[in-house]
Amino acid sequence: MIICIYYGIIYNGRSDSMKTPDLKEARKRTNKIVETREYVKNENLSNVGKDKKYYIKTYGCQMNVHDSENIKALLEDMSFEETDDFEKADLILLNTCAIRENAHNKVFGFLGRVKHLKETKPNIITGICGCMAQEKSVVDEIKNKYKWVDIVFGTHNIDRLPDILNTSLKNSCQNIDVESIEGDIVENIPVKRDSKYKAWVNIMYGCDKFCTYCIVPYTRGKQRSRKLIDIVNEVKDLVDKGYLEVTLLGQNVNAYGKDLNANYKMGDLLEQVALTGIKRVRFVTSHPWDFDDEMIDVIAKYDNIMPYIHLPLQSGSDRILKLMGRRYTKEKYLDLFNKLKKKIPNVSITTDIIVGFPGETESDFQDTLDVVKKCQFDSAFTFIFSPRIGTPAAKMKDNISLKEKEQRLYKLNELVNKYANINNQKYLNKIVPVLIEGESDKEGMLMGYTDTMKLVNVKADKKYIGKIVNVLITDIKTWSLNGEITTI
Repeated sequence: MIICIYYGIIYNGRSDSMKTPDLKEARKRTNKIVETREYVKNENLSNVGKDKKYYIKTYGCQMNVHDSENIKALLEDMSFEETDDFEKADLILLNTCAIRENAHNKVFGFLGRVKHLKETKPNIITGICGCMAQEKSVVDEIKNKYKWVDIVFGTHNIDRLPDILNTSLKNSCQNIDVESIEGDIVENIPVKRDSKYKAWVNIMYGCDKFCTYCIVPYTRGKQRSRKLIDIVNEVKDLVDKGYLEVTLLGQNVNAYGKDLNANYKMGDLLEQVALTGIKRVRFVTSHPWDFDDEMIDVIAKYDNIMPYIHLPLQSGSDRILKLMGRRYTKEKYLDLFNKLKKKIPNVSITTDIIVGFPGETESDFQDTLDVVKKCQFDSAFTFIFSPRIGTPAAKMKDNISLKEKEQRLYKLNELVNKYANINNQKYLNKIVPVLIEGESDKEGMLMGYTDTMKLVNVKADKKYIGKIVNVLITDIKTWSLNGEITTI
């Protein structure tokens, strides 16, 4: 029998180390000073992955995508080599999202495929990380029904992946290492970026808003901002390496700096990043609560801060917004929306909307449609409410039938699609700047995005990949534009 180095539970000849999540601990917020520390590579693990391949599948938001970029670099520092075919991998990691039930189902569905593979290749190491790994119900399910999963780690200890993985490789044990803590900041974790032209840059971690439907404050910890100088230096380094665009990331970027004993906020950070000379600056995601006038003025002032804002609405009903814990009203949201439209030329605004929140009446839903009609968003991510275990909304009485929720979603999407098409029609025969990122799904075409975050398919030579070019828009779709490069 193999014995792990930690106290654990033994079954089928395996001894398993456990550090499992606790939602009560994850909810705690104290005055503890956030520690900022440097990542230190364990040189003794540099050859652990020699002649082995890894496969990583990412679910969820941009933060997860960037986390996967860090995970890839950590694995390659151990001499693992990436493969895009999970059947050829020696290590399979699923970096998960906890926002909606649909993501949960996709993860466990894919695990079924991995299990069949592991039956024929028992030496494969399998693991789950990300936000789902921070949920007690998920970890309990893995412990009870997926005992063949080798490692589970969360959002707070990505930097310790090499040690977690090495323990499992040496001891053949299920290693669950999930911390339910407020969290710290680890600088200079290595990164293998997916693009040579645009980069994700974390400016903060966690969230303290505790919207009643949202699991993120539990899975990502308390709000903690990186120091301004560290962010600016990272962007300067990206400029030196030839990057053209950065997207500043946070669960609520507008609240940047509020947790620091400093005299700067998001507007100050945006200005300093713009002054690095990077060609394009974006940021996600915003909460209407913290979007102040100073931030709006900075966006309007600098041409390299893109006129695109994602501004989640969630509901147009004041009653539902209060139940959601959103801390703004329909009127305040519309005031902010109109201020953005007035102050920022050519601004494109997208949103998130939930239908079928517990207790939502037809009148509440009509209030949401009213806001959509007034704002005429460029696009919207729309969802049926998905209860997350451990959140207050999951305990609310839900008396709306699935059929009714689906009907409301259909009506909402009809309206969203209508305005998306109307907004895109404004681009017909216009010349717009597009960062060409790579080959399009449309055969023989390249793809990229305008400054206002419109997807454009362009018939052009591959020499234009990685360049910002002028594109004449020749055809309009609801969710994309077609065009051709012009020298005008």
